Amino acid sequence: MQTTLKYISAVVLTICLFTACQQPGKNSTGSEYMPDMAHSVAYEANYYSYYYHNTWGSEDEYYKMASPRKPVKGTIARNAAGTANASALSYAYGDSDEERARAIAEIIDNPYPITDAGLAEGKELYDVMCGICHGEKADGLGYLVREDGGKYPAAPANLLLEEHVTASNGRYYHAIMYGKNVMGAYKDKLSYEERWNVIHYIRSLQAKELKLEYNQMANSLNTVDRPAGEIVAVEMNDVDNGAMHDTHGDDHGHEAGHHEEGDGHEDHGDEGHDHGHDH
Repeated sequence: MQTTLKYISAVVLTICLFTACQQPGKNSTGSEYMPDMAHSVAYEANYYSYYYHNTWGSEDEYYKMASPRKPVKGTIARNAAGTANASALSYAYGDSDEERARAIAEIIDNPYPITDAGLAEGKELYDVMCGICHGEKADGLGYLVREDGGKYPAAPANLLLEEHVTASNGRYYHAIMYGKNVMGAYKDKLSYEERWNVIHYIRSLQAKELKLEYNQMANSLNTVDRPAGEIVAVEMNDVDNGAMHDTHGDDHGHEAGHHEEGDGHEDHGDEGHDHGHDH
């Protein structure tokens, strides 16, 4: 009896093993015995990997769950933290001498106006990221190149030289993005707005060296960077001009109305005088 049970058990086990481990064929995906974690039951975002042996729900339900969704409100795109607008998400210039020359020629304006807050942030970032080499005054004599703690045999660029004062903003921005010579890239350390604030601060150091103004209210260093106060003044002037124009129109209309009213009175007087004379 026991021999018979063992025989039957062996046959059943053999059948189970053969049926549970079918090899995939032309029209069959095969089957597995206890796949465990070989096939995840989790939904994979943007990836269709339906496996009917080990997935909850139907194929249509899985397709729906794996389809792309709208991003959660407030989601920030990759590499877009701190950006001002969509154009800041990508940098259209490569890391080569040719692309550097193109950036220098094409990137002229700083997209942010000069503000006291921006200059303060630019100073803080410059002192940490740039001042150790380029110096607190941007004269190329930072801590890492001074005799009392220098690590490099030659001083980096002196940003107070005329060559750099007259250089376009693109020269600075490209250097921040990719670095130059010994200088490494800072695109992963500074956000879009922070890069431009650092450039603003460098310009303010150049202006200070030349005894010129570069602040929220005035810029006598160049003609491409606009002070925020100047922009506000222009906008307020436009508003005032519009208000004056409206007031002038009201006064003109009032005077015209008054003149017509006077004409009416004079005509009435003439008519009365003529009427009396005829009578």
